[in-house]
Order: sequence, then structure tokens, then C-alpha cells
Amino acid sequence: MNSYSLDYIDDLYVQYIRDPESVSPGWRKYFEEFSLASRGTQVDNRSSGGQTSSAGTAVAVSAGPDSQARSIRDEALWLAEMQDRVDNLVREYRVRGHLLAKLDPLKRPRPGNPELDPELYGLSQHDLERPFSCENLQYVNGRTLGDILTKLQNTYCRSIGAQFMHIDNRTIRDWLQRRMESCENRLELSREVQCRIYTRLADAAIFEEFVRRKFVGAKTFSLEGAESLIPLLDLALEKAGQHKVEGVILAMAHRGRLNVLANILGKRAQSIFWSFDDPRPDMHRGAGDVRYHLGYSSDWTTSTGAKVHISLCFNPSHLEFVNTVAQGRCRAKQDRVGDDRHAKFATILIHGDAAFAGEGIVQETLNMSELSGYSTGGTLHVILNNQVGFTTEPHEARSCTYATDVAKMLQIPIFHVNGEDPEAVAQVVNLAMDFRREFRRDVVIDMYAYRKWGHNEGDEPRFTQPQMYQAVDKRKSVRESYLKRLLKMGEITRQEADAIAEVRQAKLEREFELAQQEEFVDDLQTMGGYWQGYYGGSEPENDQPQTAISAESAQRLMHQIADVPADFNVHRKLKRFMSQRAEMADGKRELDWASAEALAMGSCLVEGHPVRLSGQDCERGTFSQRHSVLHDTESGANYTPLNMLSPEQATFSVINSPLCEAGVLGFEYGYSLDCPEGLVVWEAQFGDFWNVAQVIIDQFITSAEDKWGRLSHLTLLLPHGFEGAGPEHCSARLERFLLLTAEDNIQVCQPSTPAQYFHLLRRQAKRRWSKPLVVLTPKSLLRHPAVVSPMSDLTSGSFQKILPDTRTAPTQTDRILLCGGKVYYELDEKRRELGADNVAIIRIEQYYPLKEECLVNALSSYQPGTDLAWVQEEPTNMGAWSFMKVRFGDCLADNQFRLRRLSRVESASPSTGSASAHKLEQDELVESAFANL
Repeated sequence: MNSYSLDYIDDLYVQYIRDPESVSPGWRKYFEEFSLASRGTQVDNRSSGGQTSSAGTAVAVSAGPDSQARSIRDEALWLAEMQDRVDNLVREYRVRGHLLAKLDPLKRPRPGNPELDPELYGLSQHDLERPFSCENLQYVNGRTLGDILTKLQNTYCRSIGAQFMHIDNRTIRDWLQRRMESCENRLELSREVQCRIYTRLADAAIFEEFVRRKFVGAKTFSLEGAESLIPLLDLALEKAGQHKVEGVILAMAHRGRLNVLANILGKRAQSIFWSFDDPRPDMHRGAGDVRYHLGYSSDWTTSTGAKVHISLCFNPSHLEFVNTVAQGRCRAKQDRVGDDRHAKFATILIHGDAAFAGEGIVQETLNMSELSGYSTGGTLHVILNNQVGFTTEPHEARSCTYATDVAKMLQIPIFHVNGEDPEAVAQVVNLAMDFRREFRRDVVIDMYAYRKWGHNEGDEPRFTQPQMYQAVDKRKSVRESYLKRLLKMGEITRQEADAIAEVRQAKLEREFELAQQEEFVDDLQTMGGYWQGYYGGSEPENDQPQTAISAESAQRLMHQIADVPADFNVHRKLKRFMSQRAEMADGKRELDWASAEALAMGSCLVEGHPVRLSGQDCERGTFSQRHSVLHDTESGANYTPLNMLSPEQATFSVINSPLCEAGVLGFEYGYSLDCPEGLVVWEAQFGDFWNVAQVIIDQFITSAEDKWGRLSHLTLLLPHGFEGAGPEHCSARLERFLLLTAEDNIQVCQPSTPAQYFHLLRRQAKRRWSKPLVVLTPKSLLRHPAVVSPMSDLTSGSFQKILPDTRTAPTQTDRILLCGGKVYYELDEKRRELGADNVAIIRIEQYYPLKEECLVNALSSYQPGTDLAWVQEEPTNMGAWSFMKVRFGDCLADNQFRLRRLSRVESASPSTGSASAHKLEQDELVESAFANL
């Protein structure tokens, strides 16, 4: 029986009338109070307050026993109706109270909400003094409707608007209600904390004022109008320290970044000021980045002495794409220390309102937050709500009420808060961080603020937002308004406030003077911690680690990879797959592509290199080639052979990713930044799908070393090959990667044998020279009978950038074909078919870095002037041809060989959609390679 049942309340009231002692003390007190209140109200007034009985008739008093019983029942039913109305109103405040919250620092009016009007529920002014049950609203000081409304308005309609009733889990909703309603969404702050908040506001405001005065007209992307971000982060880090968090990964866009660097990460103002003057152009010729994109790391000491390491991620201007990069870094740190509860490291992401609502990567970030392969135990999202984009109004930028509405896809709370109420900000930070610890989920703080100077200091926002900036011009800073409040309350004196300002002003002046000294050079943070011993720059000649493994190890590992427990029910079609691998272990069968990959990863694992493989369907493999996780056909249980190799092995993680590229690739890139010793791999379902993540490639993977001095071991596996499947499944867009190559920034390879692939993966895991690796992987070649390698090729040798011709003792060479990938096998088959033993075929296995000397050496055994042709499946304007021509020219080896091209004609699309047309084109291409011999 529940307390909202009409029959239940009716029965209780009848019991009470007959014998007050027969009901519980709580209900007895309630009925007593209700009776006292109702006696003062005339029966015939009930209709005006919605107080009729359920039958719609006025309640009359009669002396007869039957009439008295009816009167009692009518009274109980009326009571239940009224209670139900109050309960609905309480719920409506929890659901929609945020719509009445005073969130805008500019005090612009918000549209009202009639659903929060008591009259809509049949409750009149007369009912404000009437007592009602509050069993579903705890911590009410009084029991009248007026008391209830006051509490609801204080909790949900002051400076904080909470959205949490979309959460399905009642335990979470109850926890949030209890935390908010028990204190009416207001922390009781000590004088010490209030002074701390004021000091942090002073830090933020004085820094901005100083920079604007000293560097007139310079772009700083000022924090003015949103200075409460600094105490918000300060309190979040304090709370993180209380929660035993050891490290926080912070990511943000450019607005307020210099302020955060100075006042949260503790970067010396001297270094920041030096970057404004930019006195050493020689240090940054063709490299580096603007000051408001730079990252930094430092240790934060909490008020209790706890240490929290903070890492601010480097970030391009492409808003929001750093989100999953930061989360990948956090997950790598957690995995490194075995933090399965995801409690020791946390992520804080600072967003802009327009970007959070507009960028699709935000949805990807949120969607990944609770997936086992990508979760980090909850991210604190802070929206720096400018209430405008660059010049775009909210009604032009989104189709929803709040910038944060996309976050309602998750079962998490969203706290909107007025940034000019620092104590409300303190409340939501405290609540948000506790929520993260309690439920290991994301949480959102939407801090309403404004931009004092427009998008940047050179921008004139009054062109497009004249009314908004009339209000901005009238506003005092949050520092001044909060100081006024503290002075009024007697929590701080004017002398104390002035002293705080004077100390900070003097410190900035000293730092400014030091930055002007000629001998000062900014102390750039270099590779340390995990990255000690790793390096970038040009590819070295001597960094070629041992990639071959012993025959004994190869056989043992291959058997372990092929083995499954006796009671495990393998799918009948996979039994043959596993038995073939056992034959490979015994030397009875040569290794195919997937087996060489498994052996490469397995050998890395037992040598202490963790392996993480992530991508769409990558457990099984797009082409059903990998089967790294086996599924019991009867129980559904999983078995992963690569995690069963040795008790001392490193961890193997294989993750089927969600159907997105940008978010996942960003995550894996971030993971690689904190796992230099591991083999971190992202696999595209088809090679050309990576272009959905173009921003991650361009702004992070290929340029991070040049811009920020950051290295990565990330490996990309991109299935590539023209096989008649249409334009969207043939090309990994090799030409685009090659266009991005410079200064040995990435490695681009297309291995053509399982052994080459084996050595390439192991080289990537073991090498100290750290560069991202792009691998064009095969599709049809996965099962091609010629694409196999004997075990001896894996137990000896190493990766070769160029594979020589395979003819045995040729007597004459009239033509040399250079190529890469699948087309080699078609050319070789044609050569054998024609008996064209006078044609050499050389495979380019590493396109970049590739020195001309290496290519010249491959041609050194051939007569100068021999016909030399580059053969590619791709159209002329795609593939490697343009790269080869630009990098090596028309003539090679001191003009001894003239290079020509054999390819499809130029095309806007990579390939035809007709399988028949593809076969025709492919046959013509292969035949042209042997024409006119």
C-alpha cells in the first residue's frame, strides 16, 4: 500500500476520526494540523480553491451517523485530491524548476512557465497556509504549501537550475534530490572558503586587466565575464584531492586558457609574457603554435597537502576535438596503474556553449563515456556559457532550450548555474564531483557568463549584439560584486581585499620585468616521465630493434594462440581456423596475414609491451579474419587467447568501437600519448573511413610534434585495395597521408607479406624513435594463397622498406616495375602467365620516410637506362604517383633511370561502382605493364 493511494488515505482518516491513537504519530500530527487549518475555511469557499469533493459536491455537516460517515469519506477524498495536486506540483518543480532559475548574469528576463503556477493544479492563495504531507519532499522546515513552495523555489529556481528528472535510475534521482533539497542547493561556506573564492576571482580579474594593459591589442581570448571559472577549477581540484584523485587531465579551447595556465597550472607569468613579445623567431621557424593553444603540466597542492598532477592538453582551434584525446590520456593513465575502478585519474573538459551544442564530436564523446573500452569513471564537463557563438545567437545555433541538451542522452545530471554567484558555483562543483565519485558517470556544469570583449580583443561585438552589450557595459565584474557581498556580511575587510590585489599586482609586475630581460628564454617542458628515452626528429639509421623471435618462442606462442580450453564450445567453422593455426605452429602450414598479426602481438605481450586494438568490429575483423575473441556457442562466454600466454605478460585489450571514427581515433591518439611502450592500434572498418576523423589526423597525429613537441606511437590499420567493391571501399587515400608528410613526422607503409607485417608491428612497439604509423592493410590478400610466409621469415630478418625482385638468376631485365601492395601479386601472376622473365618487380613497402639512397640501392643491380615504370591501381591523381614524382623527380640515380607512370586515368572518384568495369580497368592496367616488351 502506498501513501498516495486515495483508499489508503481514506481508511487512515476514518481510523483517525474514530480513534486518533490508531494511526501513526506522523499521520496523527498531520490530520490534527489539517483539521485545525480546515476549520478556519468555510465549506462553501472550497469550490473557489478547487476544494470540492471527488463527486463535485460541497461537503455538508450532518448530525446523523450515515451523514457523518459520508462527510468523513468526502473529507478524506478531498484531502487525497489536494495531496495529489501538491505532489504533482512538487514533481513539476523538480522537472521544470530550472526554467525559472535566475541564470543569466546580465539579468535578461526568461519566459515564465505556467506549469509551475499553483493555480494550474487547483491550488489557491488560501491553500498556502494549509498543511500538506511532505513524505516525498524531505527537509521541509514547515508543512504548509507556502513552506513547500519556498523550499522548491530556493532549491530549483535561484542561481542553480538542475536537470535530473530524465534519469531513469531512482537511486540516482533520490541521491540528487536529497543532496539538493537538504541544503536548498546552497553550501554553508566558511569564511576561509569565501576568502579563497574571492582570492581566486582576484587572481583571474587582475591577470586579465594586467595583460590587457601591457599588451594593447594582443589576442588573449580573455576570461573577463567568466572569471568564476578559476574558483570553479580551484574547488574541483580541491575536491579531487579529497577523493584521492592522483591526476587530472584538463582540456579546453582558447578562451581563458592563459588565465588557467597562470592561475591553475601555475605556469610562470614571465613565460606567458615572453610569448607575447615573441623575441626569438629563430626558435619557431616553421614550427610551434600560438600561446593560447599550448599545454602544460604541473602539480597542484590542495589545502590539506594532497598532490594532484594536472595535465592541460595541447589543443588546436578545432573546438571539441580534444575531448576524446583527453579521455584517452586519462584511460591510459588508469590502465597503467591498474586503476580498474577509474578512481585515481579524472578528466575535466571545458567547453563553449556554441561548440557543445554544434559539434558532433560532443555526442561521440558522451556516447563513449560509459562503454567499457573507453570509460574513465566520469568526466566533469564545464560549459563556459558565453550566451553567444562568435557572433551567432543561441536561437540561430541550436534547436533546443539549452546548449547542454545533447547531454540528456546520458543518465546524468546537468547543473545550470549563474557564473556571477560564486557560492552557487561552489555548490554545483561540490555536488558534481561527489556525483562523479559516487556513480562513476559524467556530470555537466553549465556556467552562464558573458564575453566582455567579444570573441577576441580585436573584435567588436556591438555590431551584432548591441542590446546584449548594453547590458554587458553596465555590469561590474564578478570579483567586485562578490567583494561587495562579503563586505556587507563582514566576512572580509576592505583592507584585506586591497592587500590581496596589491600582492598579485606586484607579482605580475615582477614577472613582466623578468620577461623583458634579453637572456630569458622560455623553459619549454620536454619529454619526461614515461617518455624518457624516447625521441622524435629525423629517422635514425641505428634504431632498428630486434624484431625476429626465436623459433622456440614462435612455436610455443602460436600453439597458445591456437589453443582453447577443452570445455569451451568453439563455433564449428572456427575449429578449422584454430586447427590451421596449430599446423602453422608445427611448421605444417605457412602463416597467413591474421596469424602473423596474432604472433606479432603475442610476442610483444610476453616481452612486456601492452597491446590495445580498437575499431569497428575489430574483435572478429571486418573480413572475419582475426577472431581475437572467441564466443562459446552454448554459454556465450568469451575466451581471448592473447590474454592467456603468460602470467607475467602485458595486457591485451581488443575493443569493438562504436560506429564513429573521430571520437575513437582521438581517444586512441590520446591513449598513445601516455603509453609510449605499448602498441596502440586503431583499425578502420574500411580504409577510407578515416576521413571522418580528418581533424584528428591533421591537427594532432601528423602535426603534434612540430607544433607542440609531442610524440606518439599510434598505429593506424587502413584496409586498402581496388577489388570492384565501389568507390567507398577501395582506397585508404594514400595520397592524402603522403601529402601530409614532412620532417619524418609519420611513417606510411604498405607491407605485402605476413612476415613484413609481423616485423613492422614489432618494430613499432619496440622502437625508441616514436612516430605514428599508417599501415595500408589488405582485404582480398588476407586469404590469397600466395600471401603467406614461412615461420622462418618471422624468426629471422627484419622489416624491409623495399622488397627486391623475386626472380631467381634472371639473365636479362628489360623493364623494372615499381609498385606497392596488392597489385604486386597481379603483376607477378601476369609475369608468370606470359613467361616474362625479363621484367623485374620491386615492391615499395615503406613510402615514408624513404630516402632516395634506399631506392637507388634497389636499382643498383640493373643496367642504367632500363625502362622504369611506377604501377598503381589508383587513378593518376591519387595513390603514391604524385608523391614519388615530386620527391624523387622524373629521373633517378643521377639520371640513370627515367621514371614513368602506369595507372588508371585521373578521376574525381577513386573507382568505378561496376564490378565488370573494375575488372576491365584492372586487366588493362596489368596488361599495360607488360606491353611492348
